[in-house]
Parts: sequence; C-alpha cells; structure tokens
Amino acid sequence: MVVLISLAIASAIGVAVGLFVWNKPVARSASIATAGVILTIPSMALLTILIPIMGLGWLPTVFALSIYSLLPIVRNTVVGLREVDPAVVESARGMGMSDFRILMTIQFPIAWPVILTGLRVAAQLAVGIAAIAAYVAGPGMGAYIFKGLSMLGAANALNFALTGTLVIILIALLFDALFIIVNRLTTSRGIRA
Repeated sequence: MVVLISLAIASAIGVAVGLFVWNKPVARSASIATAGVILTIPSMALLTILIPIMGLGWLPTVFALSIYSLLPIVRNTVVGLREVDPAVVESARGMGMSDFRILMTIQFPIAWPVILTGLRVAAQLAVGIAAIAAYVAGPGMGAYIFKGLSMLGAANALNFALTGTLVIILIALLFDALFIIVNRLTTSRGIRA
C-alpha cells in the first residue's frame, strides 16, 4: 500500500514537472539533475535524516519513496514528449490546434508508452527501497528482513530474512505484470505496432 501511495504522489508530481519542462532546456536540465541528485542520497541516510523531522512510520516512508521515484518519471515524460515526430506536431498546428491541445491530445498519447515505462521503473525502485523503510518503522516486508538480520545465528533468522526477501520479489513481479497489463490496455494499437 505504501508503494501505491508513494507512486501516485510521485506520478502526479513527476508527470506534471515533465509536462512543464519538456520544451524548456534550462528547466529540463535542472529538474532532471535535481531528481538525479536526490536519487544518489543513500536511502538509509535519508530515512535517518527524516526521523527528527517526520518521526517514524508511514510519513517518512511515503516521502522518501515519492522523491526517489521522481527521476524515472520526470525523465521518461520528457523523453517521451521530445521523441514525438515534429511533423505530427506541425500537422496538428496546421489544423489550428492550440499548443495545449496538441500537447494533451497528440503528444501525450504518443509519449504514453515511454511515460508508463518510467512509472514501471519507479514502481520497482519503490518496492526495493520500501524494504529499507522498516528501519524507520515503515510498513512492509522489510521488517522481516531486519528481524532476520538482528537474530543472526538463531534458528529462524534465515527464515525471516528469506520470507521478507521472497515476498518483496513477488510484489515487484506483480507490479511489473500490472504495468504490462496497463500498457496493453491504455496504449493505442497503432502506437504498439
């Protein structure tokens, strides 16, 4: 659940930023660079920094997962929009369409498969980092991994760590399958072919 909430927040922010900066070179470079720098912050360090500010539990987890998910979403939104054939845009402009209408009815649908790939990567990233959020009492299967590690040498230590790891892998695979289905259902057949 925490991954879904974080992904929804990151998607809203990341796609909006991508739509705003895709054709502005300075803003585009700055937003992608900022999201890239955020992603380089070690997750354990960020979660530790967030404890005095946000406390323990869901809030720091959602915040961290949301900002870590921004880079693939912003970058793929920008790339998808920039890869739309300029001839298609010119044709729409020649038909009298406004820039906003071209963006929303022509460019965005054509860029959608690339944007969706960014969301798919962000989901996988969030699932993996969510395991570490157990460090700040975040929800998820990471608690089993940390419990197993804290009991090293005990009879069930390996069982706890493996259970948490395998369930996280299963969740990641389910998210991946979900995005494949969404891609098939929401991408125009003409673009897929």
